[in-house]
Amino acid sequence: MTSVFPPVETLLPHGGRMVLVSRVLAHTDRRTTCAVDIAADSTFADAEGGVPAWVALEYMAQCIAAHGGLRARAAGEPVTPGFLLGSRTVALHTPRFHAGQCLEVEAAHVWGEHDFFSFACTVRDARTRALLVEATLTVARAAGADALTGGARVPTP
Repeated sequence: MTSVFPPVETLLPHGGRMVLVSRVLAHTDRRTTCAVDIAADSTFADAEGGVPAWVALEYMAQCIAAHGGLRARAAGEPVTPGFLLGSRTVALHTPRFHAGQCLEVEAAHVWGEHDFFSFACTVRDARTRALLVEATLTVARAAGADALTGGARVPTP
């Protein structure tokens, strides 16, 4: 059975050209997979239509945000912003992505509850399944980031 997921724009606190993931492909409580379609006019594309591989860190972060958005919707809660706190074990196995390439970005929950989380992430070529980028990202929901910065939590109406 194929699941139908809501438009990714409804799952992220991003808008316009900064929504870099194209759609959700799969989701469980612990893992989400998103597609990224590389077009010649993609955000961050160079003159040849390629995108530097380091942009995959944002693809991964947005896949994590989609994961959080799907979990929030399932719990009847609003989608909340989050922040990328850091990355480790980043391995770029390609220098760039090419126009016309479709990527599969997977984020798997490693640890964390409430406001701070770590995800093991991969980016693969959807056609060949070649591993292109892998990293572990640490993220915080806005409430958790406020605790780090001393900022006050803004009440929601």
